[in-house]
Amino acid sequence: APDMPSILFETGYISNMQDAAFLDSAEGRDRIAKAVLQAVEVHFARRMAARRVWRHVPADHLLRSIDRFVDLSGIREELKPFYSETGRPSIDPELMIRMLIIGYCMGIRSERRLCDEVHLNLAYRWFCRLGLDGDVPDHSTFSKNRHGRFCDSDLLRRLFETTVARCMAEGLVGGEGFAVDASLIRADANRQTGGPGSDGVPPAADSRAVREYLAVLDDAAFGAATPVVPKYLAPADPASRWTSAHRGPAFYAYSTNYLIDLDHAVIMDVEASTAVRQAEVTACKRMIARVQDRFGVWPERLAADTAYGSAEMLAWLVHERDIQPHIPVFDKSARRDGTFERDAFTYDHDDDSYVCPGGKRLRPRNRNFTTMRSDVSQDGFIRYRARQQDCGGCALRERCTPNMPARKVTRSIHEGARDLARDIATTDAYVTSRRQRKKVEMLFAHLKRILKLDRLRLRGPN
Repeated sequence: APDMPSILFETGYISNMQDAAFLDSAEGRDRIAKAVLQAVEVHFARRMAARRVWRHVPADHLLRSIDRFVDLSGIREELKPFYSETGRPSIDPELMIRMLIIGYCMGIRSERRLCDEVHLNLAYRWFCRLGLDGDVPDHSTFSKNRHGRFCDSDLLRRLFETTVARCMAEGLVGGEGFAVDASLIRADANRQTGGPGSDGVPPAADSRAVREYLAVLDDAAFGAATPVVPKYLAPADPASRWTSAHRGPAFYAYSTNYLIDLDHAVIMDVEASTAVRQAEVTACKRMIARVQDRFGVWPERLAADTAYGSAEMLAWLVHERDIQPHIPVFDKSARRDGTFERDAFTYDHDDDSYVCPGGKRLRPRNRNFTTMRSDVSQDGFIRYRARQQDCGGCALRERCTPNMPARKVTRSIHEGARDLARDIATTDAYVTSRRQRKKVEMLFAHLKRILKLDRLRLRGPN
């Protein structure tokens, strides 16, 4: 029969005549036969019990719904180059991934506790294909593989993309509208033990988190995001950023960045970065480019908040990616003293000048120079200035430039993209995108309140 086990019976070396006589007797053969029978019965009892584990898992259990869509058949082949062909058998990577899925879905952050729960819970054993007598790996196995095989093979990224591809195959991704946002996650660093950022990392520090921090100093999403030196630096996790963005006591944090599809709030990509606005913008660009490269999805519009409304970001969306920015323009031209704002000046494209409310023109240059010089400053803006004699006798001077001899207006070299974003902000589609953008906030709430990831358990950017 196909289910009949193979039985290997060894007698070993007979060292004395009494044992040889006993094995040759009827009583000895009878005891051997009963032992073999008992072993076979135990074997089949275990197999039948393992097959019946599924009966104890409720039909509406979350893991039953998930198991229908989990296909990890390609993991072993993916990780084959990272395993040795000699030595004792390794822990099945599919088992570890299934256990991590349980931890993610059930909000079990501790790997020690996860191993205990899988050992005791029948539903977890069924999902992990362990049966009743399968061994649960030690918690240290996850740490070794996370910093070893899983990191070297980029396995977790591939699993994420496999999940996104399955959502696309099931029709859950529209691909027309995306939304992006970032949320702060507290780092595993004590806010009381940090030192001034100008002092750098202590010379004696040599932890994994420090080595990873040094490795990403030139990464635009971490060390190279801004030239500003952080106010404080945590020796335990120097890649984390000291921030008070929550308007409360400052703390060390990272940013998690989500790019979602607006139809069913499917997370299309995710990226970690340091907790500064420039790094979040860089992460957004990387996620959009990666989704377009991996899945061939080119969204028509992107919804985001003002943090993504810089001139450079809007120009990148409009000119390089052909995406409509449903984003408020990051603009600091508003005035609080009651004088004319920049919107009161009309730009003349043909003459490359602004016309003030008094009818006078503001130009980048009011005289000719022998040596041609650039009108664009280092921050990417062109400054249009009025003539001093035009502003001196103007009747609107007190409402325009009461404290300066002549009025000045700045214009970004990417003003065309900014104007497009301003025009989109007046449409009904923009109002719809602003409402749909709240879906990404729902996902962050789920991450922190349901999955309990409001504070990181591990250190380092990787």
